[in-house]
Amino acid sequence: MKIYGDKTIWFVTGSQHLYGPKVLEQVAKNSQAIADGLTASEHVSAKVIAKEVVKTPGEIHAICREANNDPDCVGLVLWMHTFSPAKMWIAGLRALNKPWMHLHTQFGAELPWADIDMHYMNLNQSAHGDREFGHIGTRLRIDRKVVVGHWQTESVQRQMDDWIRAAMGWDEAQNLVVSRFGDNMRQVSVTDGDKVSAQIQFGYEVNAWGLGDLAKVVDAVSSEDIDAQIEVYKDDYEIDASVFDDTDKLELLRNEARLELGMERFLSERGSMAFTNCFENLTGLSGLPGLATQRLMSRGYGYGGEGDWKTAAMVRIVKVMSKGREGGTSFMEDYTYDFGATDQVLGAHMLEICPSIATEPKAKVDIQLHTIGIKKDIARLLFSGATGPAMNISKIDLGTRFRIVVNELDTVEAPAEMPNLPVAKALWVPRPNLEVSGACWIHAGAAHHSCYTQGITLEQLEDFAEIAGVELVVIGADTNVREFKKELRHNAVYYHLENGV
Repeated sequence: MKIYGDKTIWFVTGSQHLYGPKVLEQVAKNSQAIADGLTASEHVSAKVIAKEVVKTPGEIHAICREANNDPDCVGLVLWMHTFSPAKMWIAGLRALNKPWMHLHTQFGAELPWADIDMHYMNLNQSAHGDREFGHIGTRLRIDRKVVVGHWQTESVQRQMDDWIRAAMGWDEAQNLVVSRFGDNMRQVSVTDGDKVSAQIQFGYEVNAWGLGDLAKVVDAVSSEDIDAQIEVYKDDYEIDASVFDDTDKLELLRNEARLELGMERFLSERGSMAFTNCFENLTGLSGLPGLATQRLMSRGYGYGGEGDWKTAAMVRIVKVMSKGREGGTSFMEDYTYDFGATDQVLGAHMLEICPSIATEPKAKVDIQLHTIGIKKDIARLLFSGATGPAMNISKIDLGTRFRIVVNELDTVEAPAEMPNLPVAKALWVPRPNLEVSGACWIHAGAAHHSCYTQGITLEQLEDFAEIAGVELVVIGADTNVREFKKELRHNAVYYHLENGV
């Protein structure tokens, strides 16, 4: 079983009747061999299914409509083994609503120099068949991924898998439901936005639920279920024995178990894999969920604090894209700076950082006073973010369109202990440095919240943005403020014209 289970990628090969049945039979065999080889590769995360070779406009249109109606088909890889006149593809590509990538490859890697003849040349025509096909994609103004090289090479398979993971993220977005418990934090702009436009652009629903509805489910969690959950906590985390000897502390830990089980039950019943809450709006609940939210994120749920539904959706989508790979993904906030020999950012939040990013093998459960919005002791996990390359991703609503802003980071080890900081955290050096990255982040209008990840690559995120048809700007090692501002201005013109007046 591949990482993405029953989700599949269709491998569709184009040709035409010009070549006769024997050549087309060989084309089909070669296509099947490529699909099987990609499925068998450890570098490809989903099953690749070879479909019938398409030879006419009707066959192309039919396979595209079939893909549209198959919920397990996440996307298509298109390849022209021979010469497939591209006008045949117009109706199919215009009807296709699944993402597709163009693989520019050839069945055999090396030319058989001593034996090559016109039969070989006629059979292996992707060198110009794919160029003909590429023209119609450009003529139709379709943004798509193009991967060039022999299909058996690791680099080609990894590029394909980048796109496959992006397509899986897009498939998740089409089916995602974000549940909002409480509203957006009062007077905050960047976490708010147009939910209808988001559903049109990205596919996911954003639905509000009354806190009373959630509280009923949370309050109905049985003592037996809470007892069992406490045993899970004992196995998964470091918990000081004094917590179990102190009646008040133990009740606070049990309260997190009740919240976790109740929230997961509520979300599961509604098919929701992402959620938000807000410390300003907790009526009916015992407090702001800490450990409960952290654990739900660690099991794949997206989360956004203070009603930040855009970040909640992005966290879930990135978690899907990174499935089976090392490196975690979490809701995050740029909290405070260390202006020193190397300027650094300390990222954290009030409570809700996902332990998937932790460097420690076991996070520590601690019970500390929460002092923002509600003053109450709350159980939470404490840990530090694992060192290494990372990204902060911010998806924002510009009013007329959306923008995804990325800052590449290097997460580092803190130079000293922080014994009085009662939250999980990560310390990073933004690329190219804080002076440039901070200015560019602000010029781009990006949020103080982000989706922090070490689980996907920039290429995968670029593929996702291209599938979604949204602007993506990157703040990285080579960024300078002048050119970045110019890019923003140029992008504004492009997307204004692209979307129409």
